[in-house]
Amino acid sequence: MSRKPILVVMAAGMGSRYGGLKQIDPVGSHGEALLDYSLYDAWQAGFETAVIIIKEAIRKDFMEYVAPRLEKCPMEICYAYQELEKIPAGYGIPAGRVKPWGTTHAVLCARDIIGDRPFVVLNADDFYGRTAFRTAYNWLKNNNKPGAYCMVAYEVGRTVSDSGAVTRGICEFDRFGYLSKIVECKTIEKFESIIRVPDLKGGWAIIPPEHPVSMNMWGFQPDFLEHVEKLFPDFLEHIVSGDPMKAEFLLPTTVDQLVEAKKCTVKILTSPDNWYGVTYADDKPKVVAALRALTESGRYPDGLWK
Repeated sequence: MSRKPILVVMAAGMGSRYGGLKQIDPVGSHGEALLDYSLYDAWQAGFETAVIIIKEAIRKDFMEYVAPRLEKCPMEICYAYQELEKIPAGYGIPAGRVKPWGTTHAVLCARDIIGDRPFVVLNADDFYGRTAFRTAYNWLKNNNKPGAYCMVAYEVGRTVSDSGAVTRGICEFDRFGYLSKIVECKTIEKFESIIRVPDLKGGWAIIPPEHPVSMNMWGFQPDFLEHVEKLFPDFLEHIVSGDPMKAEFLLPTTVDQLVEAKKCTVKILTSPDNWYGVTYADDKPKVVAALRALTESGRYPDGLWK
């Protein structure tokens, strides 16, 4: 089996802030979603296989509105399904729970397809830019050993929304450029001329606009799946006394645990490309305009899969 890095795209989210399924919402001139642009950039960077993780609840819409376009994509496209029922034997789903288990669980649901290959995982509803894909792909090819992971970080000032708060993984790193700490913050927002986050005293702390944050673009070796399979039961046990309805098994939190336990290293990579996303419905016109400008400049063809 090929050891080339493959792409894993998380497209099972519910889009509660956006008010709809961002995974299939068209932003390109020929009906393309942000997912299409990621697949196109990944293919240009050298990826040959993509695993798209969806939910059974959106399968019909996804296969009707997205899959026919992707038949023209030169990459091999596979599908995995994230469902609440996919948990270890002996554990149950809390009564009334409908929220997915989170991004780490999504990746775990694709384990059988990923196999023993290194992989880059990302969100379906973010635009990362081609350089990010090439940088992550090359890093994984050149650092192909257990526990050698990477992450493409973006300046927080380039990732906030004018429409409300966003969730980002705030990163700290050592002098060699390796991740030392990451904290998932659900309330990062613009306020007048600053960017602020809640502090531990109930107030606000200012975060510099150039500070690196995670946008969930990670590069993992296959041993990552072994680690998370061991961590998932512990997560399930703790939510019983925590937040059984909304607690999530998240990639930033999982990686932070592994870094703290010295089970991995995570190289922080950067990209000069702009990030675009649609956290809120009001973000969409800006994303559409940005992609139109990139198409008119020749960065993308007018119709990705023609």
